[in-house]
Amino acid sequence: MRRFPVLSTDAELNDRIARICARMQNVFEPVFFASVEDALEFIRFELPEFQMLHFSDEQTDPYEFVRQVAGDPWLHYGGIIGVYSNRDFDRVNKLPRETNVVALVPRGQFVQTFFRVLRILVQNRQILFQRDIQSDFLGSVHGSFEMDNDPYNARTYANLIANYLFNSSYIDLEVRDRLHSALFEMLMNAIEHGNCDISYAEKSEVLETTGDIIPLIREKMRDPEIRRKRVYFSYRITPERSYFTIRDEGKGFDWRSRVESSDVNLDTHGHGIRMTRHYIRNLSYNDPGNEVSFELEHTKRASIRPGLFADQEELSFSDDDVVFREGEESNDLFYIVSGRLDIRAEDQTVATLTPDDMFLGEMSFLLGNRRSATVVAKGEVRLLRITKNAFVDGIQRHPHYGIFLARLLAQRLSRLNQRVAAGNAV
Repeated sequence: MRRFPVLSTDAELNDRIARICARMQNVFEPVFFASVEDALEFIRFELPEFQMLHFSDEQTDPYEFVRQVAGDPWLHYGGIIGVYSNRDFDRVNKLPRETNVVALVPRGQFVQTFFRVLRILVQNRQILFQRDIQSDFLGSVHGSFEMDNDPYNARTYANLIANYLFNSSYIDLEVRDRLHSALFEMLMNAIEHGNCDISYAEKSEVLETTGDIIPLIREKMRDPEIRRKRVYFSYRITPERSYFTIRDEGKGFDWRSRVESSDVNLDTHGHGIRMTRHYIRNLSYNDPGNEVSFELEHTKRASIRPGLFADQEELSFSDDDVVFREGEESNDLFYIVSGRLDIRAEDQTVATLTPDDMFLGEMSFLLGNRRSATVVAKGEVRLLRITKNAFVDGIQRHPHYGIFLARLLAQRLSRLNQRVAAGNAV
């Protein structure tokens, strides 16, 4: 289980958090704190993927927690999920711009929204948890999201990507805010006009009467055919620029007339397209109009450090290829770039590793022993072979990698002990 701190004294809210985590099959384990000091002490060593703060809790000071985290690069590692009462809306939305916010959830919408946010984090752990490690190791990052048509998901995904680039020093605050707006608008266009097929007239009527498009999206989602549709969002991040593609499963639209028209009412229609064209480069659509691609040139390239191990050998494996065998000698550690790998001992699969596990072969690497298991690729796999000298040099420059490796090793040993205990029980 992945533990995360909750700064809250609200018993009802804390109970809901625990129940929602249980619904997620206990992938996440909340640890509750009533004081800022205790919560900060927890994250100094645990380095959780995110922290949860109750911004309307009268018994704690979550804003002091944010100030402490923002002022310490070591603590400024994980994202922040906030919950708040409506009375505190203005204050919460004035958090320091550099705060690594994943989601801000109104208390009245907490149960449904928090579950969705956790599900997104389960499916996309790398973009949050390994926000600087991938760029350090590889020099580039790529991945993809698949999302349903809930508007809150669009804001969470926009937060994850924009904050990733800002926290990795690729862009400054101003560009972070612009990118967030552009991503959110394009994702919402894919939901509204793509998958939900909301027409110009429908949107005009709703915005003129209520000013809120979300109820109309909810109504459209009652149709099973619309509800099954997905938005696909892929990204590739290099030191120089980022590339994004958003595709929906709708029938498309006449993007040429929309892009070229000067008659679009920016208060209700065409805002996302115009904003994105203003903020980013090379905006382009496929012929049907259900896929948009664009680029963002990075603004802080001078401060980007190259991948620590970008000069190390990259290896590719096909399905059922053996990476190494039990009993072999090796001084190499492997960083998992992509794919899945089965760990086999005595002809039994004892574990499966993915890029979330980051490293492969750390036991023999650290202990200088022969390989303790056979590793087999499941599907296409890419690995980075890292020599001991390269890794030691990297730890000297970035000591926290030593803590990551130690924690991963401890987690692997814990899982192995659980398997052994379960086998003995049988």
